[in-house]
Amino acid sequence: MAALKFAWRRLLKSPSFAITAILTLALGIGANAVVFSVLNALVLHTLNVPNAQSFYSIEERHESLNSYPDYQDVRDRNRSFDGVLAFNFAQAGLDTGGEPSPIWLYEASGNYFDTLGIQPYLGRFFHRSDEHGPNSSPYIVLSYAYWRSHFAGDPAVVGRSLQLNQHPFTILGVAAPEFRGTESFYAPALWVPLVDQEQIEGLSDLTRRTSRSLWLIGRLKPGVTAAQADADLHSISTFLNKTYPKDDDGLTFSLARPGLLGNLLGRPVRAFMTGLMLLAGLILLAACANLGSLFAARAADRSREIALRLALGSSRRHILRQLLTEALLVALVGGIVGIGGSVVLLRGLTAWQPLPNFPVNLPVRPDALTYAVALLLALASGLLFGLVPVRQVLRADPWQVVKTGSTTANSGRWFSTRDVLLVVQIALCAVLVTASLVAVRGLVRSLHSSLGFQPQNVLLVSTDLNMAGYHGDRVPVMQRRMLDAVANIPGDASVGFVDFIPLGLGWNESSIYANSTTDLRESNKAAEVVNYAVSPGYFDAAGTTLLAGRTINWRDDKNAPKVAVVNREFARKVFGSVAQAVGGHFKTSEGQRIEVAGVVEDGKYETLTEDPWPAVFLPMLQSPATAAWLVVKANGAPQKLAGTLHDTLRGLDAGLPLTIVTWQKSLDSALFAARTATVSLGVLGVLGAMLAITGIFGMASYSVSKRLRELGIRVALGARRKEVLQAALGRTFRLLTAGAAAGLLLGMAATRVLSHVVYQATPRDPLVLAGVILTMLLLGVLAASVPARRALAIDPVILLREQ
Repeated sequence: MAALKFAWRRLLKSPSFAITAILTLALGIGANAVVFSVLNALVLHTLNVPNAQSFYSIEERHESLNSYPDYQDVRDRNRSFDGVLAFNFAQAGLDTGGEPSPIWLYEASGNYFDTLGIQPYLGRFFHRSDEHGPNSSPYIVLSYAYWRSHFAGDPAVVGRSLQLNQHPFTILGVAAPEFRGTESFYAPALWVPLVDQEQIEGLSDLTRRTSRSLWLIGRLKPGVTAAQADADLHSISTFLNKTYPKDDDGLTFSLARPGLLGNLLGRPVRAFMTGLMLLAGLILLAACANLGSLFAARAADRSREIALRLALGSSRRHILRQLLTEALLVALVGGIVGIGGSVVLLRGLTAWQPLPNFPVNLPVRPDALTYAVALLLALASGLLFGLVPVRQVLRADPWQVVKTGSTTANSGRWFSTRDVLLVVQIALCAVLVTASLVAVRGLVRSLHSSLGFQPQNVLLVSTDLNMAGYHGDRVPVMQRRMLDAVANIPGDASVGFVDFIPLGLGWNESSIYANSTTDLRESNKAAEVVNYAVSPGYFDAAGTTLLAGRTINWRDDKNAPKVAVVNREFARKVFGSVAQAVGGHFKTSEGQRIEVAGVVEDGKYETLTEDPWPAVFLPMLQSPATAAWLVVKANGAPQKLAGTLHDTLRGLDAGLPLTIVTWQKSLDSALFAARTATVSLGVLGVLGAMLAITGIFGMASYSVSKRLRELGIRVALGARRKEVLQAALGRTFRLLTAGAAAGLLLGMAATRVLSHVVYQATPRDPLVLAGVILTMLLLGVLAASVPARRALAIDPVILLREQ
């Protein structure tokens, strides 16, 4: 306790040193606490259910998703799982007595809640026994958050009937506050039974093996390992291959950790978070290097005090213990400040809604594990930088110091340690700056890349006629009315429908076959393609360039021959060239023969980082879709058209739920990963730059202060300003150059992981290399400017008189 009080008094006597040290460490601890909390929420603790470690996602190895019949076979034939559940995401129109509003929900199998082993907050959950065939289980389970926000937490809602897509559904219960579903990032309004898919989506794929749209999660039986379950799934897939060779040819299952759509998001998120954690660790190492330099300089400045204490009988062990106590005190206070700052940032991150039209939310709340990790890092850091002066104290000669007032005998060693620490700190800073500039350049490329459409001045209207009760032949009639009504609004250039927006939150994939293929097994497919259903006018509204042939027109209805427009990659892969594609034919997995009417430019369909992918655009009159996006290209600012567009469509049917956004705003979902990576790495880069500035400043200031007499003599002997600066700061800038070069090389290797998140992210970009060099040079000049002015302002007469 006495040592602690003495250390506290010593720090109070040097407030500038104490504040600098505490804030430096707080930056490092805070950054690690924030990143670790996100890592903990996304990777380490993905499911908030009992015995979460026993749950695994069951993926179809090639497509990730599974069909409902395959789910039933896995559920009923496996010997490794206590239960296997299925779910999907969907949107529906909910009418609670006012204007219908679109909400996002889970479509879940009847055994969903029972398999997870959770209990409701109010009422009850639906069960497998509630299902008696398609559309037989009209029940709703509300999420706690939606119950509180839309029903004011009224317990009397249990048993109440609501209209979901104009079908009556009864509220059975409310989920517990801590349960938001089986995906970490998705916060639904409610759950409905999967057997009601037709009422929710307007169609049912529950009997088609080739329609793979479900995510599966299984709970392992006690004592069963993942390897045993994998072997069990392999036997099931072998059975399905043999029993259904046309539909399940090549089907294989694999296991993945749940919570991030299996490996679809799990693998890139884990890779990115691991890289981000390593970079946050570099921030802490840079902080420790900075503090090591500060403590080494402080020990050097206290050399006379330490020598006198040694001469008066104090032991070196006692002095070292005192120095370590000071370091640990700084570490403890810095850790507390860093954790406090991280809590504030994490609260903001928890409340963040990055995609306004999709319930993406990440509840990141620091728990006991986060606090424990942060405290351990703080104490370990304190030991790390607190041990830097140990060699200094152990080699100190008290008689030499008392006699000469300096430690010149060992100064070379001391400065060598500080040099190494500064080089390490600058190298770590250069790594962080390189990573942040690579992310920025990748984001810029994302915003200026060829997307296959022109989102500028385009409004998107999300419509689902199923929500308003339209079915069958009424759907295309209403869609034609909507197109005609919008086309007559003054100021519109073009308008069209598409069932899925490119780079949106959904897509539809399928296998296609060469026209000559008769055995339509998966192994014989010509290509895996992304499908769109579009109306006439879509390509003009989207700004997609036609390369050959024609686009879709109103004559391409259900009575006309089947046609499609394909992209350039489809033409190259299936027909060899664009010219050969027009007029050619291909087959779908159902055996339909389709003629290629035209070829359009390639685009980006699912992600910005995808390779060129074949795409097929089918006439909406031949491939009906109740849920579709109205694409409206305006001549002027689209925001001015939004109100008129809303009134026009509501004039056709007041019960139609609508969501109107600009196309550029809808790209937030596609750019989310790139923007998140850029912001995260940018923040770490700024923190690294701040630490580099303080490190270079401390080194340069210390060097100048220790060489004032030498510099004064040089000035008195006629040295020029350039020679004075070279003598005062030359060593510092040589260390800066060495550290920046090492950091740039390390940064080029460390940023490879960004290529999975940021479009065309590469550290070999000349602008990135130039930017890193320029940034490090500016940091060096900025940090050394004050010590340089001090060196140039030396008056040798005054200095020598004082000496």
